[in-house]
Amino acid sequence: MTENSSSIHVSHIDHIVFTVADVDATIAFYQRVLGLEVVTFGEGRRALRFGPNKINLHQAGEEFEPHAARPVPGSVDLCLITSSPLDEVVAHLKAVGVPIEVGPVSRTGAAGPILSVYFRDLDQNLIEIASYDGV
Repeated sequence: MTENSSSIHVSHIDHIVFTVADVDATIAFYQRVLGLEVVTFGEGRRALRFGPNKINLHQAGEEFEPHAARPVPGSVDLCLITSSPLDEVVAHLKAVGVPIEVGPVSRTGAAGPILSVYFRDLDQNLIEIASYDGV
């Protein structure tokens, strides 16, 4: 392992940004599938919140400055950790009609082994729901 020569210490991620084809449809999807809370901030901007984390939503073609060099819907690959048993996650995804693309499968998370299921949202972003307890 190499030593970090930077004097900057990054502690955690505050928010991420999804560029989406339809903000309203994305909100409805994430509320229905994952129970995320909708928040409005700034000058009418909307985001999805869970715990201390937030997913800001940018309408494709109407992104807020500054933004990624090439923001496009469907470019996110994100892993979210759940405290729910993974078998309950699988049952819920099936109940709300969200096809599981892969899983449950063993993977390695930031803090060690995880058990994961993968699905896609409306923009075809790859969403991984994982549990450290399920391994």
